[in-house]
Amino acid sequence: MDRVCEPEIMEGEEQARVYAQADFAEENQGFVDHFFELYPEVEQGTVLDLGCGPADIPIRLLRRRPALRVMGVDASKPMLRWAREAVREAGLADRIHLLCARFQECRPEQPADAVISNSLAHHVPNPLQFWYAVKTLARPRAPVLVMDLLRPDTEEDARNLVELHAADEPEQLRRDFYASLLSAFTEDEVAAHLAEMNLSRLLIDVPDDRHWMVSGRV
Repeated sequence: MDRVCEPEIMEGEEQARVYAQADFAEENQGFVDHFFELYPEVEQGTVLDLGCGPADIPIRLLRRRPALRVMGVDASKPMLRWAREAVREAGLADRIHLLCARFQECRPEQPADAVISNSLAHHVPNPLQFWYAVKTLARPRAPVLVMDLLRPDTEEDARNLVELHAADEPEQLRRDFYASLLSAFTEDEVAAHLAEMNLSRLLIDVPDDRHWMVSGRV
C-alpha cells in the first residue's frame, strides 16, 4: 500500500481536544521507561521533544528525572494550549519550555543533550527533513529515541488495527488513527531514510503490531 499523507499540522480545535484528552498513558509511560532503560545516565541537561503534542511525555520525563529540562516543539496552536495547561497543572512551567513552531524552523540556542519524538514523523511530507532535524539539533553523540506508527500492508489491515486498538474511542480519534496508519512509514522506508542521512548507526525495532522505534546516538 502506498503512503497517503495526512496534514502536517493539527489545526482543528476539536481534533486537538480529542487527542489531548485520549488515554495514551500506557504508551507514553512505556516510551519514557524505554528511554531511561536505554540511557540511564541521562539525569540532567535539555531534552528536545519534536512534536510534543499535549506534553504528556515531557511531564512524565521530569517525574522520573526532576533535574532535566525539556523543550517541547509543536506547530499546532490548539494542541499547545492543552500542553501549556497540562504543564501548569503539573507545576513544571519552570522546567518545560514550549515552542509553537514547525520543527523545520526550530533553532535552539544550544544543541540538545537528547532528542525524542513520538508520532511526529508520519505527519511530515518529506521524512528526510525530520531526520535532518534529529541529526542537527542534537549535540554529538546525543541519545535519540523516536517512535511512530508502522504502515500496514493494506487498507483492510489498517481498519483491523483501528478496531483492535481503538474500538471504544471517539469517532474523531478512530478516523485520525486510520489516517495516520495510512500516512506512516514502513520499516524498510525508515531504514532507507536513515541510510540516506548517514544515520545507519541508529537501530530500528518493531516492538508491536503498529509501531517502529529508532534509538541510538547521533
